[in-house]
Amino acid sequence: MLRNGRDDVTASDNFPVSKKSIAVTVNGEYIEAEVDSRITVAEFIRDELDLTGTKVGCNRGECGSCTVILDGKIIYSCTLLAVEASGREVQTIEGIAREGKLHALQESFIEHDSLQCGYCTPGMILATKALLDRNPHPTEYDVRKAIEGNLCRCGAYQNIVQATIDASRRISRETGAP
Repeated sequence: MLRNGRDDVTASDNFPVSKKSIAVTVNGEYIEAEVDSRITVAEFIRDELDLTGTKVGCNRGECGSCTVILDGKIIYSCTLLAVEASGREVQTIEGIAREGKLHALQESFIEHDSLQCGYCTPGMILATKALLDRNPHPTEYDVRKAIEGNLCRCGAYQNIVQATIDASRRISRETGAP
C-alpha cells in the first residue's frame, strides 16, 4: 500500500492504535464504549453511534457544521477527541426533539425556510438552541453573534435569525415564561 509517499506503511504500522474506555451521555443516554484514542467526538457520534445528523464540513473547526452542545456549551465536535468527552454530556440534533415532537426551533426553521440545502442546519439549530437555553429572549444581534461561527453557503442567515426569534416567542408562550 502506498500511503504518504511510503511503500507498505499503514497508520497502525507506525502508530499503534490505542483503545480507551469512555463513558459519555449522548442525548440523555449513558454510553460506555471502547474507542480509538485518536477519533473525534464527531467521528464517535457519526461512525460509532450512527447519529449522522451532525455533519463534518471542514474538519478543522472553521465552519460549524459539526456543532454539538457539550455540557451546555456549543463546540465544534471535529476539534475535540472522544476521550476528552468522557464523563460529559453531549447533545446532538437527534436529541432535541421530544416524544416524536420537533423542538420549536426545528419547526420554526422549517416555517421560515431556514434549511435550504440543509448541511449547516443541525449546527445552526444547536447553536441557536444553546443561545435560547441561556437567553430566552434574544435580539437579532444576539442571534447573529450566536451563529457567527457557523457558515451557511446558501446564505439563509436572515431566515435563521427570524426563525430563532420566532422560536423564542413560541417557547415563551408554551412555557408561560414572561
